Amino acid sequence: MRKKIVAGNWKMNLDIHQGETLVQDLLKKDIVINDAIEVILFPSFIHLSTLIDLLQESEIKIGAQNNHPMESGAFTGEVSATMLASLNVNFCLVGHSERRTYNHENHEVLSKKLDALYHAGIRPIYCLGEHLEHRENGSHFELIKQQLSVLFEKSNAQVENTVVAYEPVWAIGTGKTASSAQAQEMHAYIRSLLQDKFGNEIAQNTSLLYGGSCNPKNAKELFSQKDVDGGLIGGASLNAEDFAYIISAID
Repeated sequence: MRKKIVAGNWKMNLDIHQGETLVQDLLKKDIVINDAIEVILFPSFIHLSTLIDLLQESEIKIGAQNNHPMESGAFTGEVSATMLASLNVNFCLVGHSERRTYNHENHEVLSKKLDALYHAGIRPIYCLGEHLEHRENGSHFELIKQQLSVLFEKSNAQVENTVVAYEPVWAIGTGKTASSAQAQEMHAYIRSLLQDKFGNEIAQNTSLLYGGSCNPKNAKELFSQKDVDGGLIGGASLNAEDFAYIISAID
C-alpha cells in the first residue's frame, strides 16, 4: 500500500531564525500523521541540523534539496549523500526543474546522484515535468517518458524506495495549476510506464506527488485523484497555516 505524502520544498528561502520559527509554528498545529501519511520538509542545508533536533519528537521528516554524485573530494560548496546520511536525513530531491535548468543537470548526472542516494540509504524524490511548449505542441508525454527513463536503469529494489514528483514547469511559482484531470492523466501515464518496466506491484506501491502551485484552495481536489498521492509544495510550505491545511487535505 503506497503512502500519502506532503512534502514542503523551501527552496532558497528563510534564514536560520525564520526556519526555526516556521517549524515551531507548524508543531503547534493540530496535524495528524499516521502510518499511511508522511510529511517531509526540504529546507536549505543551513537548516538541517537545527530542524532535525527540533523535530526529534515529531513524525515530520527532513529531506535535503540536493546532493553531489561523488562521496567526497575537491568539490567546493557541495554536499554528498554520505554527509546527509550522517545527519539522519531521510529524503533528497533529485531532478527538480530548477536544477535541470540553472545547473544543467542531465540524464547522466541525475543517474549518478540517484545511485549516491541509494548507496547512502536515503530515499530520492525524483522530479520531472514539462515546459509549456511541450504541452502545447503535444510532446509532453514523450518528454516525461524520457525523464522517467533514468529510473529504468535502476533495480526493482531501488525503485521501490523512490518517490516520483510530477511538476509541470509552467505551473511552478506561476499561480497556474494543472487541472485535477490533467494531473491525474499524467500520474496515470507515469504509473503505466512504471508498470510496463517494473510490474504492477511496484507501480501500484510507488507514491506519485503533484507539484506546481498546489495550495490550500486546490489541494483537496488534486489529492482526490486516483493516482495523485500527495504534493511537493513550494510557496505554500513557507506558511505554517497553509501547509498544515494542505496536510489535512490528504485523506
